[in-house]
Amino acid sequence: MNTRPIKSLSMRAFRAVCGFAVCVSLLLPCSAAEPQHKYNPTVSRLLKKYCLDCHDKATADGEREFETFTLPLKTEQQLITADGIIDQMTLRKMPPEEADQPTDKERLALIGALRDSIQDARSQFESTGSRTIMRRLSNREYENTLATLFDRRVDTLGLTADFPKEETSQHMDNIGESLVTSGFLLDQYFQAASRLVEARLGKLEMKPKSWHFNGHFKQYEELSGSHRSVFNYRYLCLYEQPNTDTRQGGYGHIEDFLAGVPVSGLYDIQVQAQALHRDTHYDPKIFRIDFSEPFQLAVVPGDVKKGHIHYPQAIEPILASSIVPDDKPEWLKFRVWLEAGQTPRFIFPNGPYESRASVIALNKRYKDEFKKPETGVRRSALLREGELPHIRISEIKIHGPISEPGGSREEIAVFGKEGFQKDQALEQLFSFAKKAYRRPLNESDQRRIKVLYEQRLSEQATPRQSALDTVKMILCSPSFLYLSEITPEDELELHPYDLASRLSYALWTTPPDAELFTAAASGQLKNKEELQKQIRRMLKDPRSEEFVNGFLDSWLNLRAIGDQPPPRRAAWEYYAQNLPESMKEEARLFFRSLLDENGSVENFLDADFTFVDKKLAHLYQLPEKDKLRLKDGFQRVKLSGTKRRGGLLGMAGVLTVSANGVDTSPVTRGVYVLENLLGTPPPPPPDEVPAIEADVSGATTIRERLAKHSQDQTCYVCHRNIDPHGFALETFDPIGRWREKYPHPRGKGSGPKVDPTGKLPSGETFKDFESFKHVLLENRLDKFTHCLIEKLLTYSTGRQMERSDQYEIEDILQRVKAEDYGLQTIVIEVMTSRIFRSR
Repeated sequence: MNTRPIKSLSMRAFRAVCGFAVCVSLLLPCSAAEPQHKYNPTVSRLLKKYCLDCHDKATADGEREFETFTLPLKTEQQLITADGIIDQMTLRKMPPEEADQPTDKERLALIGALRDSIQDARSQFESTGSRTIMRRLSNREYENTLATLFDRRVDTLGLTADFPKEETSQHMDNIGESLVTSGFLLDQYFQAASRLVEARLGKLEMKPKSWHFNGHFKQYEELSGSHRSVFNYRYLCLYEQPNTDTRQGGYGHIEDFLAGVPVSGLYDIQVQAQALHRDTHYDPKIFRIDFSEPFQLAVVPGDVKKGHIHYPQAIEPILASSIVPDDKPEWLKFRVWLEAGQTPRFIFPNGPYESRASVIALNKRYKDEFKKPETGVRRSALLREGELPHIRISEIKIHGPISEPGGSREEIAVFGKEGFQKDQALEQLFSFAKKAYRRPLNESDQRRIKVLYEQRLSEQATPRQSALDTVKMILCSPSFLYLSEITPEDELELHPYDLASRLSYALWTTPPDAELFTAAASGQLKNKEELQKQIRRMLKDPRSEEFVNGFLDSWLNLRAIGDQPPPRRAAWEYYAQNLPESMKEEARLFFRSLLDENGSVENFLDADFTFVDKKLAHLYQLPEKDKLRLKDGFQRVKLSGTKRRGGLLGMAGVLTVSANGVDTSPVTRGVYVLENLLGTPPPPPPDEVPAIEADVSGATTIRERLAKHSQDQTCYVCHRNIDPHGFALETFDPIGRWREKYPHPRGKGSGPKVDPTGKLPSGETFKDFESFKHVLLENRLDKFTHCLIEKLLTYSTGRQMERSDQYEIEDILQRVKAEDYGLQTIVIEVMTSRIFRSR
């Protein structure tokens, strides 16, 4: 692994070393003996012809001096100068109006040469020498690793909730150079380790206790008065789903249990609940839910110290869920894990959308059904006389913590089947550290563990507390936090334990299991046949879902769904039906099916099948929308009867993440296709080029505005490549719904007709979405496959691929073509490649 000074080292060391390097580079002149860049004659000639009158060494107007500017670019300052020239030439600000002007051909030649030079320079500046930078675990990897080491979910603790936001590199969250480590983060690691160990292993022994609640169920402030007057707080009612804007009864809490459970553990919760008025005669459109589906009740944790008890909180994974009966109240039973101080809260996942809006609508349309309509229908009247659909909870029982036969899972995972044994404490700590460090311990490791344990004993800590404090130290060690390889620096090929860790984090996002560790210990893992065997085994394991989820979040940037959500009024179903989760699941199941069946990656460009649940079937207007039920989950469906879907570009997740939430742009989606599917990202636009203005009147289309924007040849050069890849996707709105016309900006009627035709720079034309996919499949399959191989290598090695890697990527592509482009074949080829097996 490359150990040159990088951001993953201490920030102080990084600044010191890199600051020195930059200062030195700025002082060193370009050597005359060095070979000149291939574009240097063109650039020098044009700068001399049009710029040096004002920007030679003697004049340097605007503090810009171009007389000594030369290629190749060597310093950051030269990069800034080159960028500045591109900006000025693109905007035609320079040369000044009264001076001689370059022809379009000369202008394009200069801009193109400088862009290519910038790309070359960045590749050199950012190069890792085709080696993976020593990197820390990403937040995702960190939590998954702890869950594995403690054999228990840790998402209820929110260990990384206060960590600095993770940086990504081309959407990848596991690239060494982007995983910055700071003093603040190190402090957060210590706090997280302390919280985890004390909550799971340091908790007080407590006999199970029972709580019973059958009244004093206070509601959200706006509902409190009506519930007091009608029910005297006898019932806890849920009136809407939790993902709303106004928060009117989406979270139900137990007012007399705000302190939460006394210790972390398993708790049995019984809830007497009933679904009321699912057969309401009110117009279903008011509530925006499907009344043919039974109501659902789910349990999430809450903590009054972490925020408003009626609002969403940072830590609220769904702990359990159940269907609520209609006919009469019944006892629903849940066994859930709660952390000390957490109280159970109840939500209505498929409940009405925006309860306040529903009440207002009922006031307008059904007021004559009530006794005193002249003053408006108050919520109390609705509760007494109306048919407001909701879930009513009348009693709640809680019992716990539940003891686990043979000891807690955490105790067994950390100390072994017999639990902590003070006469074997060091052996138990060594065994845990071996799993945490993902390799055998050396003498230095053992010495540090022994010293800390004995130091705590000498400070009068009990043997168990001394052991727990040592576990905290292990979880803060660089050997745990970093994927620090033990392969010698002068060796290229990874040693078996390092290879096992790379493989397990690529496919499971966890440390190696016993079988993989054994293969590493025997040295067999270095044999290609054994490596292939382990890859196939691991892909069949349910833990490989972490690979599917993590890779798709990175490759397709699916983790960004929701970062720019659509307006609630324009796309209420996005919120009411929790579409982002369904969108992601479609892509995951599609990828999983190709992986399991070794299906051709051609299907990513076009396919006659996909996976949908009832919600996506409605969004796509597929025939299955009338057959599927929520309980059916996702089903594989044929797309032979529609030309509107098929492949990644027909998936709502891809279409949503490539839009900006409010509207769509062929530029944004075109760049997405080029970057993520074809591996040919366009150069960034000049900093000073203005954004394309929106047409608030609805008189023009985005295509017309782009045509005007691209009249200048310097803009046209890039847009002719970008825009066509987005034009075909304009038949989809910001959340992936099919459309023939644009919406009117003022919300009344429809706007101009969508034109999905286009011509690629290579000459191929298409008339619609279907023919565009055909062009990609016929003429871009190898380019797409090359891009996919490169993305897989980047994700699995933790570094961006460089020019020196392209030869092996091409070799992998040729082998994959011979095997009919099978996805599993690609994954195995990638993870047995020289690139994957190298430092």
